[in-house]
Amino acid sequence: MAINVAEITSILKGEIANFEQQLQVSDVGTVIEVGDGIARIYGLRNAMSGELLEFQNGAMGQVFNLEEDSIGSVVFGDYLGIKEGDTVKTTGRLLEVPVGEAVIGRVVNPLGQPLDGGPAIVTTETRKMDIVAPGIADRQPLKEPLQTVIKAIDSMIPIGRGQRELIIGDRKTGKTAIAIDTIIAQKGKGVKCFYVAIGSKESTVAGIVEVLRAAGAMEYTTVVVATASDPAPLQYVAAYAGCAMAEYFMWKGEATLCVYDDLSKQAVAYRQLSLLLRRPPGREAFPGDVFYLHSRLLERAVKLSDAHGGGSLTALPIIETQEGEVSAYIPTNVISITDGQIYLEPDLFFAGVRPAINVGISVSRVGGNAQTKAMKKIAGSLRLDLAAYRELEAFAQLGTELDAATQKQLDRGARLVELLKQPQYKPMPVDQQVMVIYAATQGFLDDVPVNRVQEFQNAFLSYVDASAPAVRASLSSKPELTKEVEEQLRQTLLDFKAKGWKK
Repeated sequence: MAINVAEITSILKGEIANFEQQLQVSDVGTVIEVGDGIARIYGLRNAMSGELLEFQNGAMGQVFNLEEDSIGSVVFGDYLGIKEGDTVKTTGRLLEVPVGEAVIGRVVNPLGQPLDGGPAIVTTETRKMDIVAPGIADRQPLKEPLQTVIKAIDSMIPIGRGQRELIIGDRKTGKTAIAIDTIIAQKGKGVKCFYVAIGSKESTVAGIVEVLRAAGAMEYTTVVVATASDPAPLQYVAAYAGCAMAEYFMWKGEATLCVYDDLSKQAVAYRQLSLLLRRPPGREAFPGDVFYLHSRLLERAVKLSDAHGGGSLTALPIIETQEGEVSAYIPTNVISITDGQIYLEPDLFFAGVRPAINVGISVSRVGGNAQTKAMKKIAGSLRLDLAAYRELEAFAQLGTELDAATQKQLDRGARLVELLKQPQYKPMPVDQQVMVIYAATQGFLDDVPVNRVQEFQNAFLSYVDASAPAVRASLSSKPELTKEVEEQLRQTLLDFKAKGWKK
């Protein structure tokens, strides 16, 4: 019997093709080293940079380093459950986080898993954590204010929707307090807020959540937590997770606010990962791309053009300095990325000036564009008056004889400083801010003792609500200081000083 070679060949080819279809081919590697939140993996020749990996114990990881004979990966979750020799599979996906209405009002970790003891978060959509920021053509100039209801900020360092405003200062100078006050101030304004806690103590975060809940702010706020006890990879990705959650609402045309508290600790976590993965250290042992770590996050703060829905993402990154060293590596990096900074000074804080804002160093590069017309009109000279007062104050301490004009400037400056003090969780609507700052800049406080300025302010605001509500109503409905409104305000101040104020 003759053997037909062609026939046998075709049968074998068919069988091999069928066998390949039945076989699910996946890229599998082996763990050769693990510890401190990182793993080295042999194999995975087709893995891509930034790709999501799945470990044998169910933990997820991300490709960080692509080397000649191995891959460096960070591990999200329980790296203690991974052993040398475990298998690792590629997923073909990038790192993503669940997004949608289900995350609002919840406390979650950077992977979107609940930490508040509530039900599991069920969403239909996810967003990639790390994306390219919208280009210039997709943006529009910042014109809409994001009110913090803190007098010193709304008047001198205004923040616009879509801005990146850095809050910087030593530890325990009130940085988080400003951010929390700003979140509470968004109640009823349709702004979704995302507070990202990086490297904080669990007790501190729990306290902040309770404050937000008591103020009714958790109804529109999501808290993303990577505490000091969490592995470095979770602290590294937490800010991107919060940003991705906010972007979902931004692309729907809504206004959002992201607080990153704080990026110094994110940089330290990133340095830890980089050194463990043998990346070359640079200045202060940080890797060379630590600038890119923050720039690609903060560039995503944007006010979208009307063609894209006009949504906005406002970023308030927080940076902690050591002994007021603003010129250190990470602070200068973030200052150069952001649209201004609010610098909190320890000396002012301990002197009882709270918020302890240093007017000389603090700046908003958006400026008057992010203010109402009324505030822009009356606050123009405020910043210069305070800066001049600080200079003269240092000069006056020498005990030199001062002329009458200089003494008057010093006296007014002292009253302005007193007026701009504001307790935490005591918001002041912009219409009230305009009235009291107008009173100070127009000289109505010049004969009020410095220790009674706050008393004058509170009494005047109560007097307006009781005797001249039309003035406040005018400023609320149309935030513009027209001649008629200014005349009404001036007359109200004169009447108050004549009748309502007891010296």
